[in-house]
Amino acid sequence: MPRIILLVAVITACARVLPSSSTPAAPAPSLLPVPLVEGPLAPRVVYPRANAVIASRDSNFIFGSVGNGRASLTVNGSPVHVLRNGSWIAFLSNPRGAAPAYDLVVVLGTDTARLSHPIRLLSPRSALNESGPLTADSASITPRGTLQLRPEELVTVSIRAPRNASVWLTSANDERWPLLNGGELDNEAQNAADARPLSRYLNSPNYWSLAVPARFLVPVGTPRIVVARGQDTLEFGLAAIDTVAHDRVSLALLAPSAAASDTDQVIMGRAIPAGTYKWFLLPGTRLRLTGRNGEFARLQLDDALEAWVSTADIVLLPEGMAPPRRVASNARVLPQPEWVDIIIPTGERPAYLVEESERSLTLTLYGTQATTDIIRYPSGDSLVRLVTWEPVSSSRVTYTVHLSQKPFGYLVMWRDGNLVFRVRRPPRVDLSRPLRGLTIAVDPGHPPIGATGPTGLYEAEATLAISLRLRTLLEERGASVVMTRTTSAPVALSDRPIMARRANAHALVSIHLNALPDGVNPFNAHGTGTYFFHPQSAPLALSVQRGMVATMGLRDLGIYYDNLALVRPTWMPAVLCEGAFIMIPEQEAALRTPQFQDAYARGVAQGLEAFFRGLEQPR
Repeated sequence: MPRIILLVAVITACARVLPSSSTPAAPAPSLLPVPLVEGPLAPRVVYPRANAVIASRDSNFIFGSVGNGRASLTVNGSPVHVLRNGSWIAFLSNPRGAAPAYDLVVVLGTDTARLSHPIRLLSPRSALNESGPLTADSASITPRGTLQLRPEELVTVSIRAPRNASVWLTSANDERWPLLNGGELDNEAQNAADARPLSRYLNSPNYWSLAVPARFLVPVGTPRIVVARGQDTLEFGLAAIDTVAHDRVSLALLAPSAAASDTDQVIMGRAIPAGTYKWFLLPGTRLRLTGRNGEFARLQLDDALEAWVSTADIVLLPEGMAPPRRVASNARVLPQPEWVDIIIPTGERPAYLVEESERSLTLTLYGTQATTDIIRYPSGDSLVRLVTWEPVSSSRVTYTVHLSQKPFGYLVMWRDGNLVFRVRRPPRVDLSRPLRGLTIAVDPGHPPIGATGPTGLYEAEATLAISLRLRTLLEERGASVVMTRTTSAPVALSDRPIMARRANAHALVSIHLNALPDGVNPFNAHGTGTYFFHPQSAPLALSVQRGMVATMGLRDLGIYYDNLALVRPTWMPAVLCEGAFIMIPEQEAALRTPQFQDAYARGVAQGLEAFFRGLEQPR
């Protein structure tokens, strides 16, 4: 179970949903009747766990079981529908008071069972009263953590404080600059050489902010925020900030702690600290260090672009070491039976990015100049039609590989001073039995972690049963199947796509069951969804999604681009299936049955067949 589908979460958050323990919607036609359980009363809460912190401030879902499908249930006085197997789910206002808890009362005839289930709430936001003792929200202060920036880089200094207060920044030499609130300033009208406000401000009367060059927040510990009203004054020290001089060259070597070949191990580059992944860089790449923000380091990809990586993935090189000089020279195209290598000598590993188009792949090399005079081609290769190159700037070059058909898969490797761009040939498909002779990697999602349903069905148990059934169906259709696990033993998340790549799989399918984050109404947000990351995988995601919706009959949530580990492989189309919601009682009950497990597996198998049957054939 990765993340909840963002579109659904946004829609739910935007609509005002009143807390309710309303009866669940009618089950999908393919769901079997829930069997009757008539055991002793045994109230149990599966989620949230006892003493867990609820991540929503007003309402949340709670689910579990009561042991008997004929019993009635109230939670904090609200009636809750109980299924025939004793499972239930409700969406209620969060409990309040000094010791918040969900109080369950289960009744069957003359028998009554009670359970008080304690939880914890988010700490309340600091009250910003306009009278009485002066307060400010110290948890809202920025900057936070350790920063290392260029002297002229703008840093937002901010705090939540009462709107009738005065707030200012005091520098090392006791100069004072006021923070502003509740409006916007025109950045272009400001002069970056002084400390007047430079940033835009949130339209909130309690949010005070100011953008100043980093050099004004040095030396460490001296600059401070002052909040004043009448005779009351509060002072807050700011985070440590160091500056990086333009003439200081610090190089970082990308060096992950895990040892693996460079076809499997990459360093994740982000556009912002802690942001989503954009670049997948080779270990051993040397890049200039230009800043730090907490646990992230900023590296210069070329003269116009920077990226953030985890500080755990870099090793600092000796101060003053000359930056690498990368020059892409004459390239060659080397066909092999299952792929084509485009070999580009660059001398040093470059940072790179691959972008897919309808019938081409574009490889961007950062921090690289090009002097490619000759590109040697074989005669008459059926896949690669042409390779062209273009200097985008003095420190960036692109190589575009023009193909005879849509991209199917690729790898980027480093071999003996050469960057090797390996483009995979699509498999030849027997249209009467499209999976015959293919290798399909099947990944039963989890463990570790994973979701649990109202009666205690663990996601990893159900995904394994579905995946084993899928293996049988695929083998019956002539495919060879590689399983990332066949037992309940945990398999590391990072190992699973490596297993698929090393097996030379033609597709990777990861089987999961979904759940929701705190605060989302479960009666409005559940169904079947499929995730992909690279464009080459979107057609497979759509095909598998159609297959699952047809066989399981649940709500069609569509397909989603998402940056998940199991859909990031580039060597084959890869998708992650969230076929059902294990937290929904009717769906959890169905997931315990061989019939529904088979329906899930059949939907995926049919989707794989349809995808490969429609795959453009090699010429």
